[in-house]
Amino acid sequence: MGTVTVRVPEELKAEMKKYGVEAGEVARRAWDEEVKKRKREEAREAAASLGEYFSQFPKEQILEWIHADREKR
Repeated sequence: MGTVTVRVPEELKAEMKKYGVEAGEVARRAWDEEVKKRKREEAREAAASLGEYFSQFPKEQILEWIHADREKR
């Protein structure tokens, strides 16, 4: 596991200590959520890009490709 150092204002550090906030756990959770959020955004963008690409083909053509692919299995 890697190490990251974060500086926080003294007042915040004191409040974290007062309330028993585990800085490492909170930071890991926040970074994990941020990475998940960005992955979802990346997937949305990829889906939109694919939607734009496939919109140039008639639906019948796309269905034909799907059926042909399924028959290969």
